[in-house]
This record gives sequence, C-alpha cells and structure tokens, in this order.
Amino acid sequence: MTRPVSPPMIPYVPSRQHIDAIDASRSFLEVMAQRRSVRAFSDRPVPREVIENLIAVAGTAPSGANKQPWRFVAVNDPALKHEIRLAAEAEEREFYTRRASRRWLDDLHALGTDEHKEFLDTAPWLVAIFKLVHTDDGGQVYYVEESVGIAAGVFITAVHLAGLVTLTHTPSPMKFLAQILHRPANERPFLLLPIGYPAPECKVPDITRKRLGEIMVVNRS
Repeated sequence: MTRPVSPPMIPYVPSRQHIDAIDASRSFLEVMAQRRSVRAFSDRPVPREVIENLIAVAGTAPSGANKQPWRFVAVNDPALKHEIRLAAEAEEREFYTRRASRRWLDDLHALGTDEHKEFLDTAPWLVAIFKLVHTDDGGQVYYVEESVGIAAGVFITAVHLAGLVTLTHTPSPMKFLAQILHRPANERPFLLLPIGYPAPECKVPDITRKRLGEIMVVNRS
C-alpha cells in the first residue's frame, strides 16, 4: 500500500499575536456568557452568505487525522423545513409519551420544553450536521464523535458571535433527517440546529452555569 504524501510544513503565524491574552480572553468570556439556547425565533431573513461563513468557520475545527468527518446541510426551503418539523415532532411525541423516564421529563419540565417544535418552521434556516462514518471515497475516519462534536461547538460559537441564535435540537432517533434530505449511506445525523434572530417577545429560562471551581481542576486535587 502506498503511503499518502505528507503535506509540506509551513511556518505558523499567529493571527492575533499582538493582543493581550488576558484582556482578549476576558472579553470573549463576557460575550459568550450571554449565549443562550433559544426556542422563539423571528422569521427575519438571514442571508445565505452568513450561513456559508458560519459553516466555513465550523470547518476550521480540528479532526482525527484531518479527515474532517462532517457534513453541514443548510435548509431554507419552507416546504422542506415543514417536512422536517413534522417528522421531528413525531419522534418527540414518542419521546415525551413513551421513551423518556419520569426523572428526565421532570428535568426538562423546568426548561419548558415539549413535543411542539414551531421553531423548525419559523427559523429562516435549519442546519443539519451529519457525521461521516467513512469518507466519500470509502476511506477510514477517526475520532468521529469527538471531531464532529468540536466542529458543532465551533459552529454554535460562530452563530452567537454573528448576532444570531440557535438551539441544539436532538430528536431521537434522527434517521428521518437522512431520508428527508437524501443523504448518502456514509452520513449519520448528529445535530439539528435552527438558525436565525430571536423573536421580539423571546424569553429564556433564568438559569445559571456552574462556577469555574466546579468545572476546572488545576493539576491534582
């Protein structure tokens, strides 16, 4: 077997080498602390170029052996969005009435979620993230869950920085997405994210995040 040719090595030039890291990290934290999952969307249009840029940002994420095992399917056709909504709500009804445990439902109740997903119609864009179980030409991929999870996180961050909102929607199972969107056999649904502006009357639960001391350990403790 012929080994792949290694790419040439080039000097790395930091993109923001002249900024103060403490100030920059503090500023970024202040911005990201305002990020929230939103379920009430405006139908205000979002240009396609914005979505393209956000997906391109997600594509900068690291991945196992640089295989980039992800596909972002952007949907703005109203009929197609409604078809996705109907299929998602069918799965959600099963979840809320049969699949979820009582404890799980109690935890969700505090957030006000249910099987009704109007945002799948209202948001101007839906972005379905698929993970690739092998490359398009049949090649192997590595650390797929980790790689796609990182790319999804980068995408969500980019959405927030663009002044938009989103929601990590995960109806389970999500096989209907592959069927509706005519995806090939090597792609598996990973996340469904509505993208847009918040509705004028949008409200979100008044929740708190864990304190730094609860999520960070330095060395051993």
